[in-house]
Amino acid sequence: MADRSARGAVVTPPRRWRIPKSLAWAAVTPFAAWAVARVAGLERDSLTTQLMTGTPYVAAASLVPVLLSVLTRNRAATAVALVTTAALGLSVLPRAFRSGDVVTGTPLRVLTLNTLFGHAEPDAVMDLVRRLDPDVLSTQELTPGMVEKLEAAGLGGIMPYQVLEPEWSAGGSGLYSRYPLTPRENLFEAIGHNMPAALMTVPGAKPVEIIDVHPFPPLGRQVYDWTAALDALPSAAPDTIRILAGDFNASLDHAAMRRFLGRGYQDAADSAGEGLTPTWPVNRRVPPLITIDHVVVDRRVGVNAVSVHSVPGTDHRAVFADLRLPSL
Repeated sequence: MADRSARGAVVTPPRRWRIPKSLAWAAVTPFAAWAVARVAGLERDSLTTQLMTGTPYVAAASLVPVLLSVLTRNRAATAVALVTTAALGLSVLPRAFRSGDVVTGTPLRVLTLNTLFGHAEPDAVMDLVRRLDPDVLSTQELTPGMVEKLEAAGLGGIMPYQVLEPEWSAGGSGLYSRYPLTPRENLFEAIGHNMPAALMTVPGAKPVEIIDVHPFPPLGRQVYDWTAALDALPSAAPDTIRILAGDFNASLDHAAMRRFLGRGYQDAADSAGEGLTPTWPVNRRVPPLITIDHVVVDRRVGVNAVSVHSVPGTDHRAVFADLRLPSL
């Protein structure tokens, strides 16, 4: 628009559109609240506990409020957004990097797999066993039918030592081993599904305790049993090398899981730089999204490598850990 006068035409410059500063606060606030909940471990009920597994994705998305705050020139919102991104990044990014050097010691290879009510294809399981050559296999949702199928497929010839607690439900679990196993009774209170434990005799190393872990998922009121199950798992002990492998129904973003690890353990995938590799769901229309299957080891145990593998017939990916035990 122009105003004409004796001096000529005066042109009014067009107004520049600006993003409201309030929009920056609207974007930053939920991410800041998530960061506080994650760092402080504030999840309590079923919904917040389940949501917390999405923290790696929230950490990546938290860069958007940073950009928006910069564009609005809202210095206060920008500062909060940067602190939020830093807090979430420090919670998540270390899992993508190896935390220690490759170590020497007595080798022990551990494989864990949730078989989805015994629906995992036994031939695929055997192919994985032959290819990875584990010393011990920890299975969850192990049914009597699955036990028979694995035996018919030849697992007993490779891993003749077994401590099995199968059920025709999600509650069944079982340990298979190349080395002798002695069942450990009353080691801890198994809250949830069956969680067999055994003392394994490994040549060249002290005996190792193996625990097959599978608490209830934190759905509805089961969240309280889930928390109690993780709290009930035994702490690391100076006179025992202990390895726990299975479907924890927990990620490293859960306070209960971090509290458990703080009692003398390390997550093998986290140590190997594979802590962000998702394990569930698989063989579905959606890709794997969250990491809830773990091999957890005593901090004295070295972690050489960790890999994750899909098996037809089940909704969980198998986790394989190449470990090194302290030598005698």
